[in-house]
Amino acid sequence: MSLPERWRTARARLGAGLREFYAAPYRRTFARAQRDEEDLFMMLVLSEALGVPNPASYYTVELLPVVYDRFHDWHRRMGMERSPLEHISCC
Repeated sequence: MSLPERWRTARARLGAGLREFYAAPYRRTFARAQRDEEDLFMMLVLSEALGVPNPASYYTVELLPVVYDRFHDWHRRMGMERSPLEHISCC
């Protein structure tokens, strides 16, 4: 292994170690923030179906197939035992 390759490898290891050092204590906080953003996004996409007027529903209806896979986890996390939507019965 040549010297530049060793430097590159050492720098990559140092970068990974520093990333782990700084991000590890906040990993749970980052995950929670990401989940909150995804929940808000899911609420925006499904707002018209849940009875909340949404002026952008024409555009968000195209996203329904994308969020359908995560719908069951979302309504369980929101405290709903069954699906709140009549046309989506996931459980």
